[in-house]
Amino acid sequence: MIDWLLDPAHWSGPDGIPVRLIEQLGISGISLLIAAAVALPIGVWIGHTGRAATLAVNAAKIGRAIPSLAAIGIIAPITQAFDPELGFKVYPTLFAMIILAIPPILVNAYAGVAGVDRELVEAARGMGFRERQILGRIEVPIALPVIAGGLRSATVQVIATATLGALFGFGALGRYLVDGVAQNDDGQLFGGVFLVAALALVAEGGFALLQRALTSPGLRRAGSSSGVEPA
Repeated sequence: MIDWLLDPAHWSGPDGIPVRLIEQLGISGISLLIAAAVALPIGVWIGHTGRAATLAVNAAKIGRAIPSLAAIGIIAPITQAFDPELGFKVYPTLFAMIILAIPPILVNAYAGVAGVDRELVEAARGMGFRERQILGRIEVPIALPVIAGGLRSATVQVIATATLGALFGFGALGRYLVDGVAQNDDGQLFGGVFLVAALALVAEGGFALLQRALTSPGLRRAGSSSGVEPA
């Protein structure tokens, strides 16, 4: 594995490690942006209003239960019919990663906002704050560490799981895993595993630092678990 990683030939060209890393980051980043654009507003609204909370949480649990590989296989024939070039290699993996990322983001956004002290919210209403002001100035800022926890969980899951797209012809780091098995090349296989794990750990560490920065010093001293994803 070390010899494979240190071989200069594997760091250049269209199949080189930098290109595969960019592909992995690209599919993961786009998936997370779309998932966050969908899940964050819904989770924050449900947490603020308390409406449809049970429905949203149950729907998120169903989304978590869908195997990503099965989702890719189901979506591939549909997207390929619309776009023969990218509909088999790219879009199925993208949609499956969006489905994977939505539940933790939605649940944490809901739990974070709903967990804000109701007495604090009622006090703000008594001072004449509008609902939008309560949400933007009180609930969301306090809930940010929990919301970041959802993004953290979704990011690590997506980075690790996007490798499945290589089974359907997509590139990224999963290509090394699939080709390593097909070619009986342990160096390539475990080199790909190392790169995926390293990328996931870097993302995990970055979000851990972000959560710590978003958590007030008082809560950190008290040993608050607000940065941990709700069960």
